[in-house]
Amino acid sequence: MTELFVTNLNPNFTGVSATAANVIRQQTARHDLSLVGYPLPGCPAPISVAEARRNSRLPPPGRPFAIWHVRRNPEMRAGIWARDVLRLPIRLVFTSAAQRRHSAFPRWLISRMDAVIATTEAAARFVPHVRAVVPHGVDTDLFRPASDRAAAWAALGYGGTMGIATVGRVRPEKGTDLFVEAMLRLLPDLPGVTALVVGRAGREHQKFDLTLKDRVQRAGLADRIRFVGELPPERLAALMPALSLVMQLPRYEGYGMVPLEGMAAGTPFVASEAGYYTAFSAQGRTGTVVPQEAATAAAEAARALLGDPARYGAAARAAREVAEAQFSARAEADGIGAVYDQLWG
Repeated sequence: MTELFVTNLNPNFTGVSATAANVIRQQTARHDLSLVGYPLPGCPAPISVAEARRNSRLPPPGRPFAIWHVRRNPEMRAGIWARDVLRLPIRLVFTSAAQRRHSAFPRWLISRMDAVIATTEAAARFVPHVRAVVPHGVDTDLFRPASDRAAAWAALGYGGTMGIATVGRVRPEKGTDLFVEAMLRLLPDLPGVTALVVGRAGREHQKFDLTLKDRVQRAGLADRIRFVGELPPERLAALMPALSLVMQLPRYEGYGMVPLEGMAAGTPFVASEAGYYTAFSAQGRTGTVVPQEAATAAAEAARALLGDPARYGAAARAAREVAEAQFSARAEADGIGAVYDQLWG
């Protein structure tokens, strides 16, 4: 009988989806687990919320209750209904990454959780019932360095001899415009580099997307700054070890998995001072953190790193080492499991 239900009620594959999938792939060997809602790559086939409710009517063998691990508002609502209205023997665990005050309704939902796991010390300051701070981890088995980075890049067919990418929704909050500005400054000095914008623009950001593409076109760099859309997880895992640099310049980020995925693949990063990027950088060993709104500084940091082979090689090696030692999905699953054990105990 299932002891752990992990919910995924968003049909889109988002950053929350990716972090949940990383952990679930670790948890399936540790718990009798059911994924609830929409499928996630490498995870068990999902069941419906109705099935999860039916399967939660009795406590699992040897446990006083089952745990529902939720990560979004609709999932918290579903869990509260199951526990408080249907009176099912379950407890609710919520993971919170936001480094800002939640609005009123999410605050109420979070207050109803039995345990909260914050992904950073900053996030822990904005939520109650925090049992542990457990940083998100990357799947270091899925994201691995390439034996030949240049060959891996050539095989992708994007052109040039090396690649730089930003990954995420195309919108101002993610700093896509700052990445484009940085590339417009950097690429004329590095003729072998191709830059990729990986992600799509929502309906409300179509004008923003078109403005960026027009700026690139007018600069004569449309063949070198390429908007490739959203990539499925398996293609993203192939892209990361082929890149020479990841660049993320968000104006706000709750946590930010993209530099970690690059690090696990042995790819250094340049990022704005957001999310958990400063911790990822390991005092500058794995990447460079620049101030907010600093496209010029980001371009200069990329130029300095790519132009110094010894420094670059050291950063690439440190990136993989730090990802494995400090930010693996295995370590995240360990931390989450300790919270489950506290509740069950």
